Amino acid sequence: MRILENVATRSASTSMGKSGRVGRAGALLGAALSVALFAPELAAQIPDRSQPPELGPPPALSLPPIHRVELSNGARVLLLEKHNVALVQVNLVVRTGSAFDPAELAGLAGMTADMMDEGAGGRDALQLADEIEYLGASLSVSAGDHTTTVALYTPRSRLDAALAIMADVALRPDFPAEELERKRLQQLNSLMQARDEPRSVAAVLFDRALFGEDHPYGRWSDERAIRSYTVAGLREFHETYFRPNNAFFVVVGDISLGEAREKLEALFGDWRRGAIPLMSWPQAEQVVERRVYLVDKPSAAQSEIRIGRIGVPRLTDDYYALVVMNTILGGSYASRLNQNLREEHGYTYAAYSYFGFNPLPGPFRASSAVQTAVTDSALVQFMKELNDILEPVSDEELTRAKNYVALRFPSRFQTVAGIAGRLTELELYGLPDGYFNEYVERILGVTQADVQRVAQKYVVPEQMAVIVVGDRATIEEGIRALELGTIDNLTVEDVLGPAPEIGGTQ
Repeated sequence: MRILENVATRSASTSMGKSGRVGRAGALLGAALSVALFAPELAAQIPDRSQPPELGPPPALSLPPIHRVELSNGARVLLLEKHNVALVQVNLVVRTGSAFDPAELAGLAGMTADMMDEGAGGRDALQLADEIEYLGASLSVSAGDHTTTVALYTPRSRLDAALAIMADVALRPDFPAEELERKRLQQLNSLMQARDEPRSVAAVLFDRALFGEDHPYGRWSDERAIRSYTVAGLREFHETYFRPNNAFFVVVGDISLGEAREKLEALFGDWRRGAIPLMSWPQAEQVVERRVYLVDKPSAAQSEIRIGRIGVPRLTDDYYALVVMNTILGGSYASRLNQNLREEHGYTYAAYSYFGFNPLPGPFRASSAVQTAVTDSALVQFMKELNDILEPVSDEELTRAKNYVALRFPSRFQTVAGIAGRLTELELYGLPDGYFNEYVERILGVTQADVQRVAQKYVVPEQMAVIVVGDRATIEEGIRALELGTIDNLTVEDVLGPAPEIGGTQ
């Protein structure tokens, strides 16, 4: 329409510019003639909306060189320069997390991370927050299973001041006792709230059923552990694992390698090395039979369903095939699970599956929250899809899944924070520098045979834990009729223990 409007305007202007004898009628006639003359061109530009546009080839990803250097204390630094925006992301990644918690103090790594920015370098929590906000920066500390990350995002012009605050938080946390008590009370309240959240109950029981309480992936912090955290214990955990020989920096943004090294050396160069305890974890026993764990949540409007078994570590040779296979099964909106349970049957808002790729074998899980009345029907459809994925997939489905993964992949490198996250993966697992540039090619190289092979190897419907949290009085009879396996009837107290006493924290 923009072409039509411009043609009409030009024609009208020309006509009105004559001695007036043509007038408005002549202008409109000129516009009409112009439209007639340009009609074929206009028609050619009308898009064909009868079918979706064809996808182009997945965009190639070519990252700039990744630079590496070591500080004088041995801390490794990875840097990728990105000068188009005056921003810098600096992540300090320490190789410790919840997998390093003492067995009797599950959650210690998480509490340590939560407390690090509640007071550091002589500043209290409010002072730290005010100073970071004034700089237009953001600073956070978070603990995962195997890493704890101190993440700084800052304008280039405020890097020096922001980096100094980051060093205080990372190296000199105060662990104020009053903040620990506040955090403890928060966690106890969260534990109380979890009793009313079927999703939380299902999450705890799923991990425990797969890994057992002797494995770090199967433990959750309970009231006894939460009440046992002390300032001395947090400080000891921090001093044990926060050492330069157990950490690395990831720097992305508007900064050179020499400048980054100079600034980090000035603030972290005196950080002393230490002896890091050697960790060993028990090997989790794979699920050998299908078993149903039914947790009663009276009057629940929905049933939380978790189905799964132990998967694979991140460095498995089957990684690319598993990514594609899971995309087909439950890793996208257009996946089989979601299309079946949501679009075709209307049982749920969403149904998905995923593999937890960790240093140790993580979980494979298919999950959803479904309407109580259709719990048994939803389980039937879950088992159908888990069995059907063992058969060859179609060419169309395979191509769609590979394109979905490949076309989305470059978007992970749009921001300095996103790039830093990817580089962390590179260093943590010892992947080659060219790994990300080759990722799309590897995904597109996955075949039908690859998908079927990994599905049959890792998705074993007869050997899975089936977790259902819902109104037992309504759903038990239907579940028993499916004969999925032995049913263990549990209560919320069986899973989470007695309700915590919130009145006192000592």
